[in-house]
Amino acid sequence: MAEHPAYPVGLRLSGRRVVVLGGGQVAQRRLPALLAAGADIVLVSPEATPSVEAMADAGELTWQRRPYADGDLAGAWYALIATSDPEANAAASAEAERHRVWCVRSDDADAATAWTPATGTSEGVTVAVLTAEARGRDPRHTAAIRDAVVAGLRDGTLVAPHHRTRTPGVALVGGGPGDPDLITVRGRRLLAEADVVIADRLGPRDLLAELPPHVEVIDAAKIPYGRYMAQEAINNALIEHAKQGKSVVRLKGGDPFVFGRGMEEVQALAEAGIPCTVVPGISSSISVPAAAGIPVTHRGVAHEFTVVSGHVAPDDERSLVDWPSLAKLTGTLVVLMGIDKIGKIAETLVAHGRSPDTPVALVQEGTTAAQRRVDATLATVAETVRAEDVRPPAVVVIGAVVKAGPESVA
Repeated sequence: MAEHPAYPVGLRLSGRRVVVLGGGQVAQRRLPALLAAGADIVLVSPEATPSVEAMADAGELTWQRRPYADGDLAGAWYALIATSDPEANAAASAEAERHRVWCVRSDDADAATAWTPATGTSEGVTVAVLTAEARGRDPRHTAAIRDAVVAGLRDGTLVAPHHRTRTPGVALVGGGPGDPDLITVRGRRLLAEADVVIADRLGPRDLLAELPPHVEVIDAAKIPYGRYMAQEAINNALIEHAKQGKSVVRLKGGDPFVFGRGMEEVQALAEAGIPCTVVPGISSSISVPAAAGIPVTHRGVAHEFTVVSGHVAPDDERSLVDWPSLAKLTGTLVVLMGIDKIGKIAETLVAHGRSPDTPVALVQEGTTAAQRRVDATLATVAETVRAEDVRPPAVVVIGAVVKAGPESVA
């Protein structure tokens, strides 16, 4: 048997009995995929890791808390043998052979009738890498090949053309705080498949350079009709290109629904009858402080954090923020788009009870190569912004957490 290569096949285990012998680390790694396949799993093992026990407690599998006994594999379609008892493993393997049950053995691949490939998924496609022979197998090598293929499919560096008709529409993608590595896997894949990309100024610009030449990139900051018509113009551009049957990605900074006017775009597309997919992004409100070494919550320091927009001053009649109430909170206050209003914001917080000595951190161009952090207090922050020439985009963090950690995190 060892002279011939394994025959690759995909098992459809939904609703079918699968027996797992042993509740250790091997079972813990293999069980999630079996559960995802819908298998009816029976675990036979005197003990189990906490994670495996949690699966049993949740009703995801049936756990028989005892050692293996002859007859346990009766009626099984597939078996995973992974106990720490070599004699039990050999006996179970022999039973599997008698009952013609495909069997994987974690301790002896030569004695098994099936091998588990290194697998990964991307957009409904499963990539499975299997070595040709049991002897001399290098699991790290097969895993590395698997990882390279899956990563390429996910980030768009390995593009397989779709031979089915794609449904035109718009994907509203949160690009994260600026570092191109912080966009989600799904967002990056959709970007690689786009015909048109309408990009914000604060989106991860480096990703645009990776797009194929045929992709049309529209700078949302330069769409015509003037400043106060910009959002309407963006909505019109999304609708126009989608109606042409193109796959459109609206690439936004941070998360589309955190001060990103994403819902306005979703509503406009819905009114035009255009399907829209929303892909969440990492918000700068938590990622930028983290990149600067600031936890927005910390045990014994802050049990809550509040994110507010500072694009209008507290005394502006357009402001919807209850600044007096915020001043009474003891947790962390994160202000986005407020660097040019920070003087008024600080004055208002102090006037309503926040200590003027409250620490403040200003993080400019967070997560990018140009990131810098400037510290101050509510009493000094306005002058610090002027003296240090802090400019947007910058995230303002107010609260004791500013002093909770090191000044930066590698």
